[in-house]
Amino acid sequence: MVSSSKKGGNRLASAQLSEPTRILVIDDDVETTELMRIILDPQAFEVFTTNSGITGLEMIEQIDPEVVVIDLMMPEIDGFSLCRRIREFSQVPILVLSAINKPGIAAEALETGADDYLNKPMKSNLLIAHLNKLARRSKSIQCGLERKDADNLA
Repeated sequence: MVSSSKKGGNRLASAQLSEPTRILVIDDDVETTELMRIILDPQAFEVFTTNSGITGLEMIEQIDPEVVVIDLMMPEIDGFSLCRRIREFSQVPILVLSAINKPGIAAEALETGADDYLNKPMKSNLLIAHLNKLARRSKSIQCGLERKDADNLA
């Protein structure tokens, strides 16, 4: 299942761009992806979801999200493999959300390409803070690349 939400609420800071932050959520659990939409829609995120890791890889290239949120345990491709595959073609920030609370799992996720890791369940305000942090980093990198391209044209 693939879906998108283009609704967005008020920005928390006037310094943020007026366009909503594009978030792609990849999780095989439909209830989780719908819960993420419910949590993130009012926070001025444009939320895209898929319940397939393979479809998620395709969507990254199509929608160019500012942050990708993935689960570790999925049937067709696990989150570790998904991180590695994403890193083959993109530097988009990746937030791993996982119910696995074993020593070393977060470190392994970070080593395979994730930028951040949160255990499920988590408070929604913590999730939003981590997504905003990753989105700021993504946007500042994009601005830097645009400036570099402009300098090269001059």
